[in-house]
Amino acid sequence: MNQQGADRPPVKSSERTLELLEALAAGGPRGLVELSRELDIPKSSLHGLLRTMSQRGWVETDPAGTRFGLGVRALQVGASYLDSDDAIGLVNAALDALAARFGETVHLGRLDGPNVVYIAKRESAHPLRLFSAIGRRLPAHATALGKALLAARADDEVDRLLDWPLAALTPHTLTTPDALHAELARIREAGHAEDREENTEGIMCLAVAVPLRSPAVDAISVSVPLARLRDTTVAEIVADLHRHATQLRAAAHLLP
Repeated sequence: MNQQGADRPPVKSSERTLELLEALAAGGPRGLVELSRELDIPKSSLHGLLRTMSQRGWVETDPAGTRFGLGVRALQVGASYLDSDDAIGLVNAALDALAARFGETVHLGRLDGPNVVYIAKRESAHPLRLFSAIGRRLPAHATALGKALLAARADDEVDRLLDWPLAALTPHTLTTPDALHAELARIREAGHAEDREENTEGIMCLAVAVPLRSPAVDAISVSVPLARLRDTTVAEIVADLHRHATQLRAAAHLLP
């Protein structure tokens, strides 16, 4: 959109539709009253919107018709996004190799405003593992993926990007500007990010930014329960993440 278009007010009906989809994606199925209160949309208007979206397959209801959730059309569009993303296709081999070597959960994450979104995943081979799902959004400051990508930006840009005050997902999450800036400086020097129980207690995650664009918007990570973590494993994972990032940098010219 050009600047002239960006200055125009949004179309109200379209904005409400998108707000509803985003709310259902973030919070799961809800009732009409709850959605009306959360989105500040009159129940009569919201009911009509839900009826139309249900007829088009974007929204589904429970058997009683009182709770509303995303429909199969939303899955179709999300899957199409993943299938058409050239970066995912380029990184898939690296994700496979990391998962095969370490047997742990591997993610490709993308920065989206103050959050990082999982856009590809390889499951751990172990019963004890990190719970996650493609499409899940997490605060960037509380994840190794997000911090690796924040570190690719200047501190003033990071401050504009994040939602302050920062949320604490666990007692270990960094929430103050001084603590986060110091951590990002450490990441820039080390070349990789660490999340030791900042997102999920009992889990450590190691990540590096994938230099397909500048600044990077994608990062790859390996998540390991602390019960299985050894110092030698950390060094091996970091070395392998750097190796794959270097290979992907060399292949970046293949992207449109």
